[in-house]
Amino acid sequence: MSHTPPESVDSPNEGTPGDGSPRDDPAGGWEELLTGATETHQGGEAGSAAGSTPGTASGAAAGETGGSRRAARASRGRVPRSGGRADPSNGPRPGIRSRRGAWGCVSVLLVFVLLLAAGAFALQGPLSQLYASTQGPPDYEGSGGKKLVVMIHDGDTGGDVAGTLAEAGVVKSYEAFYKLLLAKSPAPVFQPGAYQLAAKMSARSALDALLDKKNKLEQTVVIPEGTTAAVALESLAEGTDVPLADIEAAAKSVASFGLPAEATSLEGFLFPATYNFTPGVTAHDAIKTLVDRQFKALDDAGVSEDKRWTTITMAALIQREAGLREDYFKVSRVFYNRLNPQLWPSGLLQSDATVTYRTGNTDVATTTDAERADASNPYNTYVHPGLPAGPISNPGDLAIDAALHPADGPWLYFVSWNLDTGETIFSSTLKDHEVAVAKWLAWMKDHPEYG
Repeated sequence: MSHTPPESVDSPNEGTPGDGSPRDDPAGGWEELLTGATETHQGGEAGSAAGSTPGTASGAAAGETGGSRRAARASRGRVPRSGGRADPSNGPRPGIRSRRGAWGCVSVLLVFVLLLAAGAFALQGPLSQLYASTQGPPDYEGSGGKKLVVMIHDGDTGGDVAGTLAEAGVVKSYEAFYKLLLAKSPAPVFQPGAYQLAAKMSARSALDALLDKKNKLEQTVVIPEGTTAAVALESLAEGTDVPLADIEAAAKSVASFGLPAEATSLEGFLFPATYNFTPGVTAHDAIKTLVDRQFKALDDAGVSEDKRWTTITMAALIQREAGLREDYFKVSRVFYNRLNPQLWPSGLLQSDATVTYRTGNTDVATTTDAERADASNPYNTYVHPGLPAGPISNPGDLAIDAALHPADGPWLYFVSWNLDTGETIFSSTLKDHEVAVAKWLAWMKDHPEYG
């Protein structure tokens, strides 16, 4: 979805629109066209909201501290005398210690403790940062637990590998693995293909496992959710003994795989999963295995053949735009609301992911003014209303489910303000969306690596 507020938003409502649910949508034909049904799924609230900001502890002011000390000193003064006798109306009786002195000490001690507490609180952040810097980047310990298979691609840099392992949950952080790579001389060389690793491995264990030939799986291919067709085909070649040229040639015969008539490529119909092939598999049969698996996913979801194209196109868009699992159904609702002319007259989905699909700049989270204005890009949903020209990724079961069962809600905007965690803010008015965009821009300022 647009990460920058559009220069002119063709939304009729600055207030809160209707709930946008199919049963209340007089123009709900888009959902019926896509799914053949109007069932909705309660997607729930956003997966995680911004955390609470801790309060600031404040100690006693300097004047208050001084006053307490003066009171303490005054309470320790000599007992006043009148003719050698104590005056009951002026101070304590002779021979009895004044309790005001004890309370003064307590006051001083209490103020001192409060000052210490305030100082400790103020230093907590800097000290934590200092401690973290001396401890190095976050890292797991040991050789991991649950088995995972990851794919290393031809031409991957050390940074690419570190990113792949962190995203898959193999290592705790990108930095832990990458820092280890930088310390290695000569630099490790990774062979493309599938590797048997484990979840929550230390960076050292993960590196050792990648360099151990016995962990490289032959005839195994991993296609992650949201992968484009071009990358999926490369993975087929890297994980099998079939040359990439043969796979790319076979992929051009789109009609031979039984895809919908609208399809001009395999995009969207290569189901993301882990595959094991037998040696000697042909290029056509390897591709057909992925296509048939996507057909099975659609059949299992109750999608009829005449709805495959629109369902996959919507699911592929959701796959690229959604972050947290529970947000998929809310992202779906935003797009359906924008396809409803009563809620969003322009019909422009305004998705950056559709723009970057054609430009190829899929590794950044932003688009330029020129890119968003480029009408020659058939996937540019800033200028072309309705669904994009076709699927922009290969979606999995969750995205397909979300395309069929959008959550109920009035949202017309969303922005993933934290690209590390995937936390997303959904809004029903432009005013609220601009506040969310400001939060995202502030986050981006601190994370320039996201472009």
